[in-house]
Amino acid sequence: MDLVDATIVVVAAPAIVRDLGATPAQLQWVLAAYTFALGSGLITGGRIGDDYGHRRVLLGSLTAFAVASALCALAPTAPLLIGARVLQGVAAGLLVPQTLGIIRSCFDAAGQAKAFGAFGATQSLAAVVGPLLGGFLVIANLGGLGWRTIFWVNLPVAALALLIGLRVLPQSRQPQTTRLDAVGAALAAASVVLVLLPIVQGRDWGWPTWGWVILACGVLLFVAFLAYERRLAAAGGAPILDPALLRNRTFSLGLVASLLFFGGIGGFFLTRSIYLQQGTGRTAWDTGLIMLPYALGSIITSGIGIASAPNSAANCSLPARSPSQPHTC
Repeated sequence: MDLVDATIVVVAAPAIVRDLGATPAQLQWVLAAYTFALGSGLITGGRIGDDYGHRRVLLGSLTAFAVASALCALAPTAPLLIGARVLQGVAAGLLVPQTLGIIRSCFDAAGQAKAFGAFGATQSLAAVVGPLLGGFLVIANLGGLGWRTIFWVNLPVAALALLIGLRVLPQSRQPQTTRLDAVGAALAAASVVLVLLPIVQGRDWGWPTWGWVILACGVLLFVAFLAYERRLAAAGGAPILDPALLRNRTFSLGLVASLLFFGGIGGFFLTRSIYLQQGTGRTAWDTGLIMLPYALGSIITSGIGIASAPNSAANCSLPARSPSQPHTC
């Protein structure tokens, strides 16, 4: 559900522009606000799940995600839609790490490999469903709601997940709780905001000098965040990002690859969706079908990755510090 909401809006973007009169910058924020809030909350969400229980936080954040989705569907203006997307992203940032934490807590090494394989397959399926479902819902115009159905659809999914989760999900948490690194979380979030703000709004602002100053401040604040995390770790604290991870070559290269890939793919799909619908006159459904080969390729490569590394969960060169940090392998 969290990944579908990152892709489904892309196909519906032209309809949102027509209905709400959103500017290009506002449309970018409809997408960026969600992914920014999600990304900023992932590490903190993992720590909260470790301390208060993954099942409890998962069910709570799932409920919050459904409420935020309803607010998105009801938004009468672009700014209110952006605000609701922030809330939706925050809920997703709390939701996603709990899935990984439960897998780490409830399976042995061999079971984890299979569980993470299923998790990856689900993500690939979401990559397929998102554009196609978005195109179908926009064209179908169910109940005359148009693009708003792309958010309403989350409510029955969330309700079903809550019913199943209450019945089958085990409770898991770290045996010892740690103090939440609130300063680190605030520094990380603020640095991302200061970097994204001039990049998204710069064109509307006319690229003033103070916009570049804001961008530079965001970079400096991120450096301050890393320095603070190092001092906290050296003092025996529990930083939200363990600086030791950055000295792991595999982990660092993975971060660079992720930055390059996701830094380009989001903008590519947004501009292509707008071009196909507004530039060539294709429908939202046609646009979803054109994006389908990418999603199918994701499924194929996910399967190849799982098959080529069946014991990856047992081959960690740097053990995870908590159940919610499987990416340290």
